[in-house]
Amino acid sequence: MHSPGPLVGLIRNPLSHRNAARSGRPESMPGLIVRVPRSHEELREALAELAARRVEYLAVEGGDGTMRDVLSCGADIFGESWPAVIVLPRGKTNALAVDIGLPRDWSLARGLEAAREGEQVIRRPLRIVAQDAAQSAGPTPQDTALRNALRDCIQGFFLGAGAFTRGTHEGQAVHRLALFDSLAVAVIVLWSVLQIVFGGTANRWRRTTPMQLRHLPDGTDLPHGGIGNPDERFLMVATAYRRFPLGARPFGRNPGPGLKLGLIDWPRRWLLALLPLIVFGFHPHALARFGMHRLRAEAIEMEIGDSFIVDGETFPPGRYLLSEGPPMRFVVP
Repeated sequence: MHSPGPLVGLIRNPLSHRNAARSGRPESMPGLIVRVPRSHEELREALAELAARRVEYLAVEGGDGTMRDVLSCGADIFGESWPAVIVLPRGKTNALAVDIGLPRDWSLARGLEAAREGEQVIRRPLRIVAQDAAQSAGPTPQDTALRNALRDCIQGFFLGAGAFTRGTHEGQAVHRLALFDSLAVAVIVLWSVLQIVFGGTANRWRRTTPMQLRHLPDGTDLPHGGIGNPDERFLMVATAYRRFPLGARPFGRNPGPGLKLGLIDWPRRWLLALLPLIVFGFHPHALARFGMHRLRAEAIEMEIGDSFIVDGETFPPGRYLLSEGPPMRFVVP
C-alpha cells in the first residue's frame, strides 16, 4: 500500500491560468489544493485555509508580483514558519526564478520530485513596515484589500526608488511591446541611461527624490558623497537577491545573503554613463566619493517623499522600516 503524497497548496495567478497546460494539469495530482484568488482578500482567505490544513508545500504560479502578494498577504498568517515554496514562474518578470536557479522547463511535477530529494535553498525577502505612510496622489495599489493587507507589512525581493520608479513606469510600455524578463530589463536600463546622460538639465529623468536613510538601531545616516542636497537621492535600490538576470553583478561576484543597498546621490553624467559597467560588477571604491554607494545593512529607516516600487507594484511615500523578512525555503533542482 502506497503512503499518501504530500499535501500541496497551489496559488495560481488568474492571469497565468491560460498557462495551466504548462503545469501538466496539476489539478489531477493527489493531495493538491488549487486556489485561483481574484482579489487580495481572496488571496488572504486562500492562504489562511492552506495554513489551517497544514500544507507541506506552497506552490506559487505567477511572476515576481504574485510572489510579493503571497508573501505580504501571508505575513501574519504564516509568520516565521512558512511551508517550503515551489516557484512556478509565469509572469512578466521572474527575477526570483533566476536568483534560485530554476530552469525554463521547471514545473510542479519537477518541483515535487526535487522536494522528495530534499533540494532547497534559503532566501529571506525584504520586509517593509509602514510607520506613517502618506496617501500619494500618484499610482498606489488599486485593490482596497491589498492596501489594508499591506498597510503594515510589504514583503518582496527588490525595492527601487527615485529614478528606478520612473524607469519602472517606462517599463510598462516595454511590456506592452511583448518584451519580458531579461530582454525587458536590458531595454529599460539602456533607455534610462540614455535619457539621463543625454537629457537636458530640466529632464524629469535627472530629478532627485526627497529621501532620508538611516541605519538602525543606531540612527546614523547612510553615507552621502556631499554633492547635492543630503536629504535627497537620485536612485536607491535594495534587494535580497544574490543572482540577477543577464548575469548582472551590481553587488559583486558573490554578494551572499542579507539586505544589500545601492545608492546614487546625484546624476553626474559621466558617472551614470558607467552604470551599465557598474551593473555588471565594475565598482572601484573611489566611486563613493562621487556619490555612488554599495553597502550592506541589517535594517534601514526610510523617509521618502515620492512613491517607490516593490517587485513591480507602486507604494506611497512615507516613513518605513526596511529589514529582512523570515527565512523562506525554496525548492530547487
